[in-house]
Amino acid sequence: MTRRTQGATGTRMKHALSVTRAQNFAEWYQEVIAEAELAEESGVRGCMVIKPWGYGIWERIQTLMDAQIKAAGVENCYFPLFIPLSYFAREADHVDGFAKEMAVVTHHRLIADGKGGLVPDPEAKLEEPLIVRPTSETVIGAAMSRWVQSWRDLPMLTNQWANVVRWEMRTRMFLRTSEFLWQEGHTAHADKDDAMRETLRALEMYRAFSEGPLAMPVIAGEKPENERFPGADATYSIEAMMQDGKALQAGTSHYLGTTFAEAAGIRYQDKDGGLALCHTTSWGTSTRMIGGVIMTHGDDDGLRCPPQIAPQQIVIVPMLRDNEEDEAVLHYARGLADELRGAGQAFCEPVRVLLDTKGAKAQAKRWGWVKKGAPLIVEVGPRDVAGGNVAVIRRDRLYTAEGKLASAIVARADFVAQAAATLEDIQASLHAEAKARLDANIRRDVTDLAAHYAGDDKFAGWVEVQWARPTGAALEAIVEQLKGLKLTMRNAPLDAAAADGACFFTGEKAVERILIGRTY
Repeated sequence: MTRRTQGATGTRMKHALSVTRAQNFAEWYQEVIAEAELAEESGVRGCMVIKPWGYGIWERIQTLMDAQIKAAGVENCYFPLFIPLSYFAREADHVDGFAKEMAVVTHHRLIADGKGGLVPDPEAKLEEPLIVRPTSETVIGAAMSRWVQSWRDLPMLTNQWANVVRWEMRTRMFLRTSEFLWQEGHTAHADKDDAMRETLRALEMYRAFSEGPLAMPVIAGEKPENERFPGADATYSIEAMMQDGKALQAGTSHYLGTTFAEAAGIRYQDKDGGLALCHTTSWGTSTRMIGGVIMTHGDDDGLRCPPQIAPQQIVIVPMLRDNEEDEAVLHYARGLADELRGAGQAFCEPVRVLLDTKGAKAQAKRWGWVKKGAPLIVEVGPRDVAGGNVAVIRRDRLYTAEGKLASAIVARADFVAQAAATLEDIQASLHAEAKARLDANIRRDVTDLAAHYAGDDKFAGWVEVQWARPTGAALEAIVEQLKGLKLTMRNAPLDAAAADGACFFTGEKAVERILIGRTY
């Protein structure tokens, strides 16, 4: 419950969570996940159980993004979880980039160890180790080498929704886990120009999806050379700013050149009868997006879920008291739910409504839904039935200016008529709040990074500087300098102003601008 209490320093707010963002952002994040019933530990380090509300958010992300993927002519397919080690060995940079994160299967059977336990059977050792899928460029490349024969087969546009495993040493739910869910697009093209169009199309899809359904503003741009996907010619990302000022890479798109095509033998006969290597791309997003939504929109009472991805957009809580009035309240609430479902569409879809009839106290259910972030929480009691009203709580505006719960009494007919528009307004409100925070916390006048980022706990947002895109030893020196300040280069924004000065790091003529910040 949230209430105002009187202390030695005056009136203060007590929130539904035991820790606030200002007190400890990392602990707050974990408590939101627990109290919003999004996920929990599984007993295997780095692997999480995604609970129904959390998985419902992922299903919404899947549904909406899958429609956009298919609208671009990309077809879904599925590839094996296990990949032969030899597939990775064909592409040296790629295997080197993932080697420390690979989970390896070496045996196919267990036997009793004579002490009440089980051990791998030495007689069941695999002839070739299998890698548990960390990403699928190699196995999909092998398939494309069979599927692509002629220029008529191109472009080949595929995508899969799957789980992947990257053995992380330091894990955090949704942000960095050993197993996570994602989609990965893989495409093959006749030339660089067509492949680059696909790379940037996927990037724009991610940007628009983040800004739209997730209400999470991002910066789209190209990653520096040291941050490229292993084996890629170019990597692009969308970067979101969390409420603690850190960056979250929420999606990536890679132009792979012909490197993977050469390793896998993806060739096609051109119109002149000659053989040519395909140019390939890959692009992906994951359940990390849910972590981004939490840290972008959450408050000290839990999650605030953007309506477009909320499993339930309106939750009706009947105020039951175990007396003769309860049946009338339930009848009224059921009729309200039916009216809302048939009253119109929000975001071109029917409104999603849940009537919560679980046997818990109404106040506990209200705060449970507040913590889960249901966009609209509607309470119905005997007086509402008698007056033809409902009590409405907007999750994006939980309190009045005086700190009281902002529960508005609204005529039932008016609420039903306005419900879809209200959901769309909540979506826009969450985006506007996050966009204002992003814009206010990108500095372009910083001359001393160490001074600006002084102190581990200082909120400093991001810094945009001009640079000359150095390579080799010069780039390595910059990376080490930033590492000492716990900083990284995020991306060079595609919509940044043209460079017009000297490189922040080398003093040479700058060619573009790049964002710097702390990151997850």
